Amino acid sequence: MRVIIAPAKKMVEDDAVAPLGLPTFVENAEALAAWVRGLSYAEQKALWKCSDAIARQNSGRFEHMDLRAGLTPALLAYDGIQYTYMAPTVFESEQMEYVQEHLRILSGFYGVLRPMDGVVPYRLEMQAKVTIGGCRNLYDFWGDRLYREVMDKSGVLVNLASKEYAKAIERYLGPDDRYITCVFGELVGGRVIQKGVYAKMARGEMVRFLASERAQEPEAMRDFSWSGYAFSEQRSTDDTYVFVRD
Repeated sequence: MRVIIAPAKKMVEDDAVAPLGLPTFVENAEALAAWVRGLSYAEQKALWKCSDAIARQNSGRFEHMDLRAGLTPALLAYDGIQYTYMAPTVFESEQMEYVQEHLRILSGFYGVLRPMDGVVPYRLEMQAKVTIGGCRNLYDFWGDRLYREVMDKSGVLVNLASKEYAKAIERYLGPDDRYITCVFGELVGGRVIQKGVYAKMARGEMVRFLASERAQEPEAMRDFSWSGYAFSEQRSTDDTYVFVRD
């Protein structure tokens, strides 16, 4: 069983923990970095769709980027709500071993990351209009490589990623794959409504829960009850697990 999550926009550098290796697709990332460096500042800012302050920070990052030195383990480099609630900095050794084997982080820039792969700060979301090598966007650039990298022999994939990133995998799923998406929401007028911040919190906690339980089958997620969530049997299907919070 593998679990996929999305990255966070904000990133930090931390040399307290050494990474275990380089990302699988580091050479592809280097090609993307060279393409971004070749853009004008105005083109870079349009690509990132961000403020001047963020654009200048990231333009500087790409200008001096070395993807093989000064690296931070991916799971510790992303600084977003999901990662805060996952709390990987206080993982015990068994939890870290579990996520290294079962968890994969999808990235527009790096493709697929194992938790202890070494990364540098960057900004490049999966929906960015990257036109490199005749590709129209990053979905075309990565093709089915991300799907092939995240799937293991079990053929079971748990989706805790956002739609933007899950889309890069879903288009390549085969009839024998078991793909389960988790929905975390609240009942509003009889409907389950997901709220972005709370869903991100729950996704992080689910990763921590699975690591704590060392879960090997997706059915283990049904026991998840953190932050007031409970598995809803009547609202769930074989490929969608719904968790409702009071």
